[in-house]
Amino acid sequence: MKNNLNFIDLFAGASGMSEGFIKAGFNPVSHIEMNAEACLTIKTRAAYHYLKSKNNLELYYKYIKNEITKDVFYDEIPNEILDSVINIEINDDTIAGLFDKIKQSGKQIDLIIGGPPCQAYSLLRRHQEDIEKDPRNKLYIQYGRFLKEFKPKAFVFENVPGLLTANKGEHFKNLKAYFRRLGYEVYHDTLVASDYGVLQARKRIIIVGWRKENDFGYPKFEKIIHEYKVNDAFQDLPKLKPGEGFKTVKYTEVKNEYLEKFELRNGVDFVTQHISRPHNSRDLEIYKTAIQKWNKSKERLSYPDLPQELKTHKNETSFIDRYKVIDGLGVSHTVVAHIAKDGHHYIHPDVKQCRSISVREAARLQSFPDDFYFEGSRSAAFKQIGNAVPPLMATAIAKKMKKLLCQTI
Repeated sequence: MKNNLNFIDLFAGASGMSEGFIKAGFNPVSHIEMNAEACLTIKTRAAYHYLKSKNNLELYYKYIKNEITKDVFYDEIPNEILDSVINIEINDDTIAGLFDKIKQSGKQIDLIIGGPPCQAYSLLRRHQEDIEKDPRNKLYIQYGRFLKEFKPKAFVFENVPGLLTANKGEHFKNLKAYFRRLGYEVYHDTLVASDYGVLQARKRIIIVGWRKENDFGYPKFEKIIHEYKVNDAFQDLPKLKPGEGFKTVKYTEVKNEYLEKFELRNGVDFVTQHISRPHNSRDLEIYKTAIQKWNKSKERLSYPDLPQELKTHKNETSFIDRYKVIDGLGVSHTVVAHIAKDGHHYIHPDVKQCRSISVREAARLQSFPDDFYFEGSRSAAFKQIGNAVPPLMATAIAKKMKKLLCQTI
């Protein structure tokens, strides 16, 4: 059996999906991503995996603890590892060069994964006529060009549920027809992240394509039955005040069952990027009201119900659920990239802390392990986390894909 099936990650983001496939034993040949800060995150994670294979993680820990600079750290990593992360937009002008660069590895590509930016399909963002004009809707064509060039045995394509209904379903119909013309049988289903150990009710469309000679249909991804709650993910992190944070800090409690079972804590005695954003006094009053209301009766705060002195605008019909507390005794609502703008939709359930969640808490809700380091500012880290595929869900997908792909060898 082939130990390391090779894959390319397109529109890689912060490499949340890739993280799951690497954990399942796949080998990344290339990550392609247009956001510079996300690319640095992928490079740092690629360095982590390289150093782990060399039993030299102490160097990585020195870097994420700010004991050495990025330049010093990257100097210890082979160029081929760092250069496999390509910071560029995939378009008609760049795609031929990308093909050439990937071919220089000399490796057969067994699988392509990834998902083009999904904002255009968001039900909250776009009117129907805007969806039809948005150029991001045609990025699946670029994805397909990689399939045509490298002819992998299979692909995994991730996106938001809005993809199914955009332009009255025409976009998804065209996407499937296009991939079939390229020689792939195409299947899809809606997966819920909480079914795979992620403490978040995140729904995503997962499209799987197989070359017609190896058609396994839609894989049955193994679900994980559990009763873990958000509080289990937050339990061992130091309590924070608004605007407080620690680039590096020790845990306050021993590892609980959830953190151990899903390997969110990785054996070291510190965690990074437990940093919260500051809030003004008005927002803190609103947060306190929202938390108390939720914890007492599981009711959401509605904007029109606020005291007049706490209201900032007169519109009481739109975005009335702007302030939303995370359910500490359940799973979180979906974490999205808007968390980089403000924390109103992601309020910590502990009224004593009375703040929005920290970078590390957001990462844990997405199931990133604690040794996963996000490059860039606090806002950049939040954006990367919100856009990511949860690694635990990706791992479940990857394990089943590997089992099926190995039958084709």
